[in-house]
Amino acid sequence: MSTLKAEMELRHMDTLLISEPSNIYYLTGYEAYSFYVFQIMVVHRDLSEPIWIGRFMDAVSVRRMTYLSDDSIRPYTDEYVQSAEKNPVDFVVAQLKEICPTLNAIGVETGSFYYTVRTHSRLIESLPTTRFLDAELFINWMRICKSPAEIALLREAGQISNAMMTDAVEAAQPGIRECDLTSVIYRRMIAGTPEYGGVYPSSAPYVLSGSRTCEPHAPWSDRIISQNTPVNIETSGCRRRYHAPISRTIYLGTPPDSYIRLADAVTEGIEAALAAVRPGVTCSDVAQTFQQTIARHGFHKEARIGYSTGIGFPPTWGERTASLRESDHTVLKPGMAFHMMPGLWLDNVGIVLTQSFVVNDSGREDLTKFPRKLIIK
Repeated sequence: MSTLKAEMELRHMDTLLISEPSNIYYLTGYEAYSFYVFQIMVVHRDLSEPIWIGRFMDAVSVRRMTYLSDDSIRPYTDEYVQSAEKNPVDFVVAQLKEICPTLNAIGVETGSFYYTVRTHSRLIESLPTTRFLDAELFINWMRICKSPAEIALLREAGQISNAMMTDAVEAAQPGIRECDLTSVIYRRMIAGTPEYGGVYPSSAPYVLSGSRTCEPHAPWSDRIISQNTPVNIETSGCRRRYHAPISRTIYLGTPPDSYIRLADAVTEGIEAALAAVRPGVTCSDVAQTFQQTIARHGFHKEARIGYSTGIGFPPTWGERTASLRESDHTVLKPGMAFHMMPGLWLDNVGIVLTQSFVVNDSGREDLTKFPRKLIIK
């Protein structure tokens, strides 16, 4: 908290309103599924604790999960929930005026999925003499280098990811429906490993077969998976809200030579890009290595090849900070965690092969250990 307040001071910000659940969790450990209604966390430079403001029925979880004292938990009544008559921002403003010694400059997460135009407009209207500052990704960038305790959780998430993919490969066969294969993944996702269980990740699995493998983010269907077809799977184990995503393509039957060439290009590309990971290089350097490698095979990837990851709540396990793309010159440092995602989605087919890793002092530590290759079954 001292680091956060020092940064607030540098930005001439006396108050910070946090709406992103990942950032609330990072500061307090609060992870209940209450973000579908209005909630906010207040940090003031002169207050020792953050202030949680949310729905009354979730206050019990705040008390159990966090270190916050009763005076730092400010629930609103249910009449504010999804109401056309009462706006919970009015409750927030009243609380701010009561608990904050000053309200000169308030930082808000303008790009958060959970901070609406309606909220922002009401705050400006209610506090006309207060300056509002953009605090978008303020805490996200503070989270980018993980502590040893966080890395331990990422490793556990990676072991769950390994188990999920192992079960999926074993279950995949011609005649199974996409939805039935997805159910196998979900079972392991929650059951976890014998040592520790899993929880829901911030995104549903993607399970797509045949011609649907050219779609990166479509939902599974009840179509029957046929013989001689690829199946793309993207998912993640989740441990205490920390994610270690994994993607693989399973080919049921005998892949044609053209698909083998595609798989070989992606495999060579990801291995070259992973070998380039070490402290001091940039995201751009890693992305360029991948692009140069697959270009020798006649391929090019339009999208980024990865992104920073860690704590995640719906709708994304990405931190929305550094991306492995040629235009991103973020310097890699020990403790940064990424999901390298160099999938290729072509006109009528696709392939996915990914690796989650943490940058360490000498290079990287892979969070998932599943073989990086096309799986032919």
